[in-house]
Amino acid sequence: MKFLHLIALLILLFGAKTQISAHEESPLSIIPAPVLLTPHTGNFTFSTKTRIIVSPLNSETRLSADLFAQLVNNPSGYSPVISEGKKPATGSVLMILDNSIKNDEGYTLEVTPKGITVKAKTAVGLFYAVQTIRQLLPVEVEKSALVHRIEVTVPACTIADEPRFAYRGMHLDVGRHLFPVASIKRYIDMLALHKMNTFHWHLTEDQGWRIEIKKYPKLTEIGAYRKETVAGAQKKTNNTFDGKPYGGFYTQAEVREIVAYAGTKFITVLPEIEMPGHAIAALTSYPELSCTGGPFEVRKLWGVDDDVFCAGNEQVFTFLEDVLTEVMDLFPSKYIHIGGDECPKKRWEKCSKCQKRIKDEGLKNEFELQSYFIRRIEKFVSSKGRNIIGWDEILEGGLAPGATVMSWRGEEGGIEAAKSGHNVIMTPGKYTYFCYYQSENHDGQPLALGGYVPLELVYGYNPTPKELTAEEQKHILGLQGCLWSEQIQTPEILEFMAYPRTFAIAETGWTADNQKNFEDFVTRLKILNKRYDAIGINYFNGEYRDTKALKEKK
Repeated sequence: MKFLHLIALLILLFGAKTQISAHEESPLSIIPAPVLLTPHTGNFTFSTKTRIIVSPLNSETRLSADLFAQLVNNPSGYSPVISEGKKPATGSVLMILDNSIKNDEGYTLEVTPKGITVKAKTAVGLFYAVQTIRQLLPVEVEKSALVHRIEVTVPACTIADEPRFAYRGMHLDVGRHLFPVASIKRYIDMLALHKMNTFHWHLTEDQGWRIEIKKYPKLTEIGAYRKETVAGAQKKTNNTFDGKPYGGFYTQAEVREIVAYAGTKFITVLPEIEMPGHAIAALTSYPELSCTGGPFEVRKLWGVDDDVFCAGNEQVFTFLEDVLTEVMDLFPSKYIHIGGDECPKKRWEKCSKCQKRIKDEGLKNEFELQSYFIRRIEKFVSSKGRNIIGWDEILEGGLAPGATVMSWRGEEGGIEAAKSGHNVIMTPGKYTYFCYYQSENHDGQPLALGGYVPLELVYGYNPTPKELTAEEQKHILGLQGCLWSEQIQTPEILEFMAYPRTFAIAETGWTADNQKNFEDFVTRLKILNKRYDAIGINYFNGEYRDTKALKEKK
């Protein structure tokens, strides 16, 4: 058990009652909850003489210092001077890298009336410390321009903090519906505020190809657009099809812009290029990559299509390797997500090329053919110094050696992968799919994909299954929430479905399970709602409890 977590456990056993009570009754409302938080009396007050002293001052540590200075400037009208140094000064902020902090993302924070001291092992830890301070500052710091001058203070406290999991992410599907670059950046902003470190960007789908690939221009000329129908099979209540073409894509310049922006927030952008299934947009653009030769049209309706990439066609692997080469040039992430989910085998069963591949490779069936497909892509990605992530269907037919499994159809796939020594990211739909309703009463709410995932259910999820041994649990890298956009058409609906459930994922990924308390979380959330109002996000502010479970208990 990590040192800070051991301290937290001892506090819980011998003295936590006083500290938790103080936390609930004080303005120290922070999400995710820190490992160790001790409130003190008094405040630190910024003045025109306040400096931000940083050691070392470089391009990475400067990001946190600049953010801190901007937050102070917004309501005060002045920015603290940033300088390099190692010694604290009365009335100032000291931000210093310190190898005594063991966790790469951990930090300590000491706020007294005389000054603020932040220590972290890396620049990431400094950034997270600033996010904590940001949540303690007056809400006026969230305004983009000076409205009226106020005194900027931070309540005195001591915090020692580090994350429980290394992977804390949120997903966004832009294949079904496209969102502007500004909306993507705003989404990243909210992840950063809550110390999340991964943005999983689902870029290709049956309903649209959303990323420019220069070697294959038809992907965006043709595959990025679909014909809408006025009276489609999808039920629509608060939005309708108008019969006009729908689509668009992100240019490589826009992708680089978003990746760079996320980098300033210490967030990794994880790109997903779907294969072998969910490929109709690509097959419409290049039908020769299918088993039948088409013709196809970009899928208008949701669901799963029988037409997938032909696993017996060498041209398919050339195409995908070319695409992934451009993708890896755009995204510096350690991982590349290759999908792998919901791939029907119907076309492969009747395709002479696929059947020949099965015979030539000594495969037993089409499930092993899918494994062959994934293993071949994994080998290519690995040759470029990257690793693949896939949805839990990549387990079928045998898992590629270096693959990480994202378990969405429950926890079973994740358990199987962890037991076989593979890394896992937990994202079971029952707890982490935010395309589902968050309240039993749907009146006045946007149309959802169905289901029911209230805030309490999200918050109560523990990503480390009891079926795993302590050693096997080490393969659980973390968790993420997912936003599939079948019914999410606008940035406003996106925010309504994402928040505050995203904040619950953030706390589950950061805070030890034995420190979590839903009532305390809601108390902090309601205080932080004022900050979210100042930022201007469109969050759900209704029933947070799992009313269905409460009824069943009665």
